[in-house]
Amino acid sequence: MPLALRPYEPSDAEATLALFRRAVHTTASADYTPVQLNAWAPADADPAAWASRRAARRTVVAELEGRVVGFTDVDADGYIDMMYVDPSAGGRGVGSALLAWALEEAAKEGAVAASTHASITARPFFEAHGFTVDEVRHPVRGGVTFVNYAMSRSIASPRSHPMT
Repeated sequence: MPLALRPYEPSDAEATLALFRRAVHTTASADYTPVQLNAWAPADADPAAWASRRAARRTVVAELEGRVVGFTDVDADGYIDMMYVDPSAGGRGVGSALLAWALEEAAKEGAVAASTHASITARPFFEAHGFTVDEVRHPVRGGVTFVNYAMSRSIASPRSHPMT
């Protein structure tokens, strides 16, 4: 079965929350400390709050072989708040497909640029897709300080729909 993107549904809450935790605690573990990972993706995250947040945003999920392997969202201004790929699906084009969707959706809304706050781990992915670092950030979550990057790119650039 090929990769399929579809709109987020309320029944995706549990799968996307579990995927988020796996991606943070596995994929980002080389770049962040255990304390940072636990503050970022705590085991006791509120599933109802998660479901509400996902449903309130323009979110799409990626499915491969009938299971959710990624998700992302984008707002009308082109801001990508969350983009996560299951560690088991890394290197299979899931992130690139999600990003292409986000750029297309933002363009439909009239956005001329896309932006995100990328983790240390995600920075190379976004750079490979034409984003540049605008600012090094030090957000605090749960009393724990992180490093991430405010990044942006033009939506109209020739790399709008990369194929990897």
